[in-house]
Amino acid sequence: MKDEQQVGLGRLGPSLPVPRDRIHLQKSSVCSRSYFVVVMVFFHVYIINVIALLLYVHYNSGPGEPPDPAAGRAPEPDPLPPVSHAGPGGALYLPRIEGIRVGHVQKVALVPDKVHEMKTLSLKPLLFEVPGFLTEEECQVIVQLARLKGLTESQVMAPEGGEELAEELELSPEEIFNLLDLNQDGQLQLQEVLTHSRVRDGIWLTPDSLREIYAGLKADPDGNGLLSLEEFKRLSSNAFQRFLRQRGVQRSQLVRNSKHTWLYQGEGAHRVLRALRERVTRLTRLPPVLVELSEPLQVVRYERGGHYHAHHDSGPVYPETVCHHTKLAANASTPFETSCRYITVLFYLNTVDGGGETAFPVADNRTYEELSLIQNDIDLLDTRKNCDKGNLRVRPTQGTAIFWYNYLSDGKGWVGELDEYSLHGGCVVTQGTKWVANNWINIDPDYRRQARFQQMVSQQEGERHAPNRDRNHNPDPDPHSGMHSDL
Repeated sequence: MKDEQQVGLGRLGPSLPVPRDRIHLQKSSVCSRSYFVVVMVFFHVYIINVIALLLYVHYNSGPGEPPDPAAGRAPEPDPLPPVSHAGPGGALYLPRIEGIRVGHVQKVALVPDKVHEMKTLSLKPLLFEVPGFLTEEECQVIVQLARLKGLTESQVMAPEGGEELAEELELSPEEIFNLLDLNQDGQLQLQEVLTHSRVRDGIWLTPDSLREIYAGLKADPDGNGLLSLEEFKRLSSNAFQRFLRQRGVQRSQLVRNSKHTWLYQGEGAHRVLRALRERVTRLTRLPPVLVELSEPLQVVRYERGGHYHAHHDSGPVYPETVCHHTKLAANASTPFETSCRYITVLFYLNTVDGGGETAFPVADNRTYEELSLIQNDIDLLDTRKNCDKGNLRVRPTQGTAIFWYNYLSDGKGWVGELDEYSLHGGCVVTQGTKWVANNWINIDPDYRRQARFQQMVSQQEGERHAPNRDRNHNPDPDPHSGMHSDL
């Protein structure tokens, strides 16, 4: 419009004046309008505040109830809200606590008249710390019960039979070589062999000790520490074991050096053990039946020099793999089994004088690469030498609990893939003794298999006696001395 006016003005000529009408506004009318706007803004803000206050009183005091006389005090954190574990169609689903960010603190009510603080230690894995989870008296009771029960060695030499397993699977030496050759360069590096042999044999091998075995078995004639396919064929898993037995194995060479026992937590157990199980259920917010049908409490003692090299509490679950706890319900025969421990809850029963930290060497790492764990003679899995090289260490303080998820979520409310960042170990104890306890929550990533397992247990024992399963079903429960064992 302005452009059109300018065009018209150009036609009339620049010398012609353009008349403009001027509107005279009274000053009093402007002030009245501004005053009215300000008053209306303050009025609306006042009304909104009143409504918010009424809603707050209604939802905190209940309809018809007088306000809380203690309302002037600092607000107490609410207990954990009740959780419905029924998903779409009535299917069970697993609530998962949000970590928010590293250092974030959530207040949770786990026992009457006390509030605990739960701090996020890492997001990969999702790891939390709860100081004061157990009282000093409860820690002492658990230690005394473990002593009364009696502790046994946590680590034993794995039995021979690796070749029989390979024969059962009909794997040729070439196929095994290709499985071990992670970078597919046609030769086996020390790191590639160490990654597998440590877990399989239960013996902690270093690059130097592996070279010694090569020399003893005459498997590496050129002494370069690399195995070709032809050199690999001269080896066998049983040859490894025979060599180690002949040479002798020291306790410090084991993957773990500790003693442990199992304590039943179901009906009729000591009140502290039953209370601990209930507290774990509240903490994890899982369905009680999943906690009740999981492993008993494991109590572990590490003397000076005791350690547990870095490991995963669970293994990846493939179609050919079954979980220890649901093996019977799987109705399938397979040589591959693993401990399907969805959550690990670890309790420190005493404050250690020196060492004994729980290390998470790759916590919150940007990437996870198996071969990068052993680089330049620094082995991040070695908790006797390199605990200080890892990303995160938790000092053992009496009464503190830490817990983490060993599996990711599948995005649909159930168990997903193994969280490789949950790699952890127990640093060597340099002074004193370390006492810890573990509660593992066993859940099969295969939802139908887990459901069949629970139905089978229910049919055998009845709903009323379901909590007794870990005593009756497994009177001497130590099925986890193999690939992924107990910290």
